[in-house]
Amino acid sequence: MSEKETVHEILSSALDADERGEKEQAVELYMKAVEFILKIGDPKTRELFNKYAVQALDRAEELRGISSPIQVAKIDDSHASYLRVQSTNIAKPETDRPVPKPRAIGASGYTEDEKRVLNHTSKVNENIFVPFMDVDLKDRFVFSIPFTDKDGYLALAPKQRRDFIEWRRVSELCENPKLIVGDFVDYHSIKQTVISDCSFVASLAVSALYERRFGKALVTSIIYPRNSKNEPIYNSSGKYSIKLHINGIPRKVVIDDHLPIGRYNQLLCSYSNNKNEFWVSLLEKAYMKVMGGYDFPGSNSNIDLHALTGWIPERIAIRLKEETFNADAVFDRLETALEHGRCLVTVATGELTDDQAERTGLVPAHAYAVLNLREVNGVKLLQLKNPWSHLRWKGHYSEMDTVHWTPELQETLNYNPKLAEQFDNGIFWIDYRSILNFFDVFYVNWDPNLFQNTYCIHASWNAGVGPTKDAYTIGDNPQFSLRIGAGTGSVWVLLTRHITSIEDFRENHEYITLLVYQNGGKRIYYPYDPPPYIDGVRINSPHYLCKIRLDPSQEKNYTLVVSQHEKTTTIYYTLRAYSRNPFEFKAIPSTYIGKQTVNGEWKGNRAGGCQNHPATYRNNPRYSLKLGPKDLSNLVIELRGPKVYQVGFEITVASLDDPTVTAPFVSKTTGNYRSGYCVLDLNDMPAGTYNIIPSTYLPAQESPFILSVKATTNISIELIN
Repeated sequence: MSEKETVHEILSSALDADERGEKEQAVELYMKAVEFILKIGDPKTRELFNKYAVQALDRAEELRGISSPIQVAKIDDSHASYLRVQSTNIAKPETDRPVPKPRAIGASGYTEDEKRVLNHTSKVNENIFVPFMDVDLKDRFVFSIPFTDKDGYLALAPKQRRDFIEWRRVSELCENPKLIVGDFVDYHSIKQTVISDCSFVASLAVSALYERRFGKALVTSIIYPRNSKNEPIYNSSGKYSIKLHINGIPRKVVIDDHLPIGRYNQLLCSYSNNKNEFWVSLLEKAYMKVMGGYDFPGSNSNIDLHALTGWIPERIAIRLKEETFNADAVFDRLETALEHGRCLVTVATGELTDDQAERTGLVPAHAYAVLNLREVNGVKLLQLKNPWSHLRWKGHYSEMDTVHWTPELQETLNYNPKLAEQFDNGIFWIDYRSILNFFDVFYVNWDPNLFQNTYCIHASWNAGVGPTKDAYTIGDNPQFSLRIGAGTGSVWVLLTRHITSIEDFRENHEYITLLVYQNGGKRIYYPYDPPPYIDGVRINSPHYLCKIRLDPSQEKNYTLVVSQHEKTTTIYYTLRAYSRNPFEFKAIPSTYIGKQTVNGEWKGNRAGGCQNHPATYRNNPRYSLKLGPKDLSNLVIELRGPKVYQVGFEITVASLDDPTVTAPFVSKTTGNYRSGYCVLDLNDMPAGTYNIIPSTYLPAQESPFILSVKATTNISIELIN
């Protein structure tokens, strides 16, 4: 059957159901038509069916009685989807206590550029994940026959394939299946098996503990269907919809309840020790679907917890040899924040020798859930959980330690090492000093509702724009102006790079960061002139968090630059800012009407050197720049030559179109000669003719050069000498 015939068949079935008054079935079929059109590979064919998708979506919304406006982006070459106009991308948590809704700063809806970015990164590992919208709360979950995911079974990991027998539905695994047993999910029961996702399982554990400790839904709030009490429930039809924060926004991940079974009738995925409970396995399956299957190379808890909760990821590297690392301050901060439910914490080991692993009971390159931090009589302790639900720490304050566990300490922490010794559930206490010695990093995710003001933008940075590794200029990098008033606290800025392929996790070279300059919010061209106020660490993680402290005495205006190390492809990213204080955040525009590049050469007597050599300087190539007809325009002139030469240029006013206008200068230079590159950024330039003389510092330095001019008005350049 052709794609055209398939679309018509689905729409015909939808219309038939619509006429029969079967609203739920009609809505499902209309949405099925939309999703089928989204997956059509040929752009021209997809464009042909665009109107059908819009009509089907409109009718589905009408049947659901949704009056909120939906904006439908054109289904174009970049894997289109539809996006709801929203004022903030931070979801309000389900909690009994009132939480102030973060106030979104800036535009309340998505721009066309943002829609294109979010549409493009809807396709992840060959599956399309559309934005999760209010209409998805009314999805159909009951079917006459069990639901099967149209995207097929997930790819299995090597260790799974070794023992795999078959896929079974949850209803085939026990007589009385439940999504959740009891009033709250239990972190004790979570167990990792053969999948390399210890950070994800640790993330589930700390999220489950948060729900029990504070009585608030967190990861359970993202699972659908739900009952009249807004609680997630088991679905005998086998369909589940999971809301995950992927590539900038919450997205819908649809799965069925087929789970992999091994030769010994065991689940080959993470599970709950309560044999009737399946929330762990289903959440893992949804996340693995996004990640391309169970054959997953692993990530870290910053990434996983952000996907599950949308909470702000922060990486705190344990660097004892660095003066800036304050171990006591880190512990105190995490202890207070964890106690008040402001964050979720995991900790990860680095590489350990076989001897170290055997002696300590720790697993190399492994994530552990942080359940508690306590300081008792000056001793700092952490309670951790191994996602394997077995294998514990063997050192100080382990259950085998007979020296440090005083009766007072046991009573204070409500811990009996003799009882703990009888059953290994992977939970243990460990002293902070041992954490610092054997672990590499804390992964912390912060509740975004701690901040009253937010800003968000989704954007892209084309592969060919700007030099690789920011080698000599960052002038073409995405740049933003941040204005913050005097006060206390910080503005947190989170840069999230969108990922569309699992290969990006396996071997990623796209190292990103944010650079912060005290430059009055103006565009920056030289990477280290002026030096960055904050020189960000370039990491290949999808998330990078930058914190900018407020000045208590005066307002500040910063320039923020998205930076990269080995950018080889177009980068799609989301930038979010959070603060308790009001702030102004906006992109620094770089739109120019006139652009022209000329190739020149210093050769022979035309390699005259700088003005220190007046006899030969006048022999350098001279260019005439015509600027106009606009009265005033902004102008950027760039000169690029070999790195081995120091280069610069002079611009002089030849004539102005309006004789009554005063020239902004007679001549202006780029200042000190620079290695291979220099630039002038000139504002409010009158229409007229200007002369540009590029030169090397010394005479007789022969080489080609490139002269580029961009302006907010029309320009023309010609060689006059």
